[in-house]
Amino acid sequence: MQNRYAGDIGDYIKIGLLRALAPSRRLGILWYLYPNEGHNSDGRHTAYLSMPAVWRNLDPELFDFLAEVVPYERSVQAIQRAFDSEARFVAEPVPTGLTAPERSARRRHWFETTLAHLNECDLVFADPDNGLVGDEAWRRKATGFGKQMPLSEVRELSAGRCAVIYHHNSRFKGGHDAEVDSWLRALSMPAIAVRATAYSCRTFFVVNPDTEIVERTRAFCERWKDHKVRLHASRV
Repeated sequence: MQNRYAGDIGDYIKIGLLRALAPSRRLGILWYLYPNEGHNSDGRHTAYLSMPAVWRNLDPELFDFLAEVVPYERSVQAIQRAFDSEARFVAEPVPTGLTAPERSARRRHWFETTLAHLNECDLVFADPDNGLVGDEAWRRKATGFGKQMPLSEVRELSAGRCAVIYHHNSRFKGGHDAEVDSWLRALSMPAIAVRATAYSCRTFFVVNPDTEIVERTRAFCERWKDHKVRLHASRV
């Protein structure tokens, strides 16, 4: 997540999903906050806010909040106010700008601190900029590792509770449905996936869902189905 993305169409969908899943749950959000970049136009997808007739009915309270906040302040701190006051947040930036040997150790310390902060939460959301990656050791030394979440962190974060993980779909050979199936296999845990393809293609992996979370996810997808949101038809 980068502050420049705050309040774009992806945020409207992700916050809407979390609001739909969170009642009676203690929600924790791990932003995987990464420094703003300026090499592309990502994060400019806010035109939906000028189309209330199309988008507002999906979550009127959230839509009105974002329409008020986004023109003046784009940051994770600003959009956190869209959540219940009991929600917990980790906005400590992901370690970046280190030498290769330092990255792995600093990342481990950051993640362990995060787990401790979210210990009491029974529903957690992780928002890595690019999404999931494998657990190969070399990845932890790469300069872009701060934008990624390895499978080992997914498993630790979701141990004993439900976790929702953001993934930005890539140029996967075979297409995005095949990519989602590939990650569902790699997770090796109970999981379902929500595909959201308005403006750009993203997937939300709902890991370790109980029956209530599954039903709430299905209801969310049904409500948003005319806006390019659907439950993934897994072929795993």
